Amino acid sequence: MKKISIIYWSNGGNVEVLANAIAKGAENNGAEVTIKHVYDALIEDVTNADAVAFGSPSMDNNRIEQREMEPFINEFKLLPNNQKKLVLFGSYGWDDGKFMVDWVHRMKDYDFNVVGSIAVKESPSEAELSEAIKLGEELTK
Repeated sequence: MKKISIIYWSNGGNVEVLANAIAKGAENNGAEVTIKHVYDALIEDVTNADAVAFGSPSMDNNRIEQREMEPFINEFKLLPNNQKKLVLFGSYGWDDGKFMVDWVHRMKDYDFNVVGSIAVKESPSEAELSEAIKLGEELTK
């Protein structure tokens, strides 16, 4: 059984909705899923998982949340991530979602195997929730 960790930061709930959809997809494929808000997460939640999903809204000039998510993500810069499968997800409002493009590049630089990402404007549509479920399924392959 694959172990999947989903770690996110959410304020308005849109990123949490995506996290739950990704978890559903992974569970549909028989994975053991751990889902945590970043303030409850440990580095071991990532290092001990077979695959991971990180989520954040776009904030502060097209960047991920800076007080909790950013420091957590920075922990992986110097760790051996060994092409661990990763999905990135998030939401945006006032900008164009460019934060996701930047985040994908950054995580590839950190030696993660980014197998998918989704950034939704405001709250996810039914089609976007279906896409998030598929991303969860992809983490189990």
